[in-house]
Amino acid sequence: MVSRETSPRWILLIRSLIFSLGMILATTIVAPLVVLSFPLPFRTRYRIAQQWSRFNIWWLRVTCNIRYVVSGEEHIPDSPVVIMAKHQSTWETLFLNAYLPPLSWVIKRELVWMPFFGWAMALLKPIAIDRKSASVAVKQILQQGKAHLDQGIWVLIFPEGTRTAPGQKKRYGLGGSRLAVHSGYPILPIAHNAGEYWPRRSFMKHPGTIHLRFGPLIQSRGKEAQALNREVEQWIESTVAELSPHLYRTTLSP
Repeated sequence: MVSRETSPRWILLIRSLIFSLGMILATTIVAPLVVLSFPLPFRTRYRIAQQWSRFNIWWLRVTCNIRYVVSGEEHIPDSPVVIMAKHQSTWETLFLNAYLPPLSWVIKRELVWMPFFGWAMALLKPIAIDRKSASVAVKQILQQGKAHLDQGIWVLIFPEGTRTAPGQKKRYGLGGSRLAVHSGYPILPIAHNAGEYWPRRSFMKHPGTIHLRFGPLIQSRGKEAQALNREVEQWIESTVAELSPHLYRTTLSP
């Protein structure tokens, strides 16, 4: 499933620059609005933040010609879940924030210290973990994650922790699976190939169509976290390989 288009580098550079300028402008407008909305209910603040994500997804299509196709929407439930998603790009953070019900993100604690953008993020009920202490981070995820789920707020965790290049994978952490087992809520796995079009650590954006797939819910009750984690990892990685077969020829060959 390859749909990346080719363009001269100078065109990619100009398009990427125009997109970045629009994203910066939108951030300078929306972040203060979220901060000023602190007296309002959480879901009202969240809807304001969603407009920022929706604008950027739209602006990315207009400026860089990056589109998307979604499949597996029938698996999205009406009740809260633990989301475990592949992390390749900035794109999926924007898309999932815009597309799904209110989410609580598991993020680095340092992000909420950033003026305005971080302050706005802090008002959206993230789980801001201290990565220097693994035991403390796990407790935060279990306690705050269950509290959010019980309040109807979905919890999003990137099990690899940081962005990975297309065709690569990192060790899947147990945080998301442990939260699902601890809380009893199911896991919604997500796979995509966004890193092929908006690569990590790259200013350049490449035109084409991102494919994102929601998987069937994976139940957590009566399972151990490690076994559940392997089940999630197997679905995500095998699906990513289907979405980017040109990067997994060795893996997929008998």
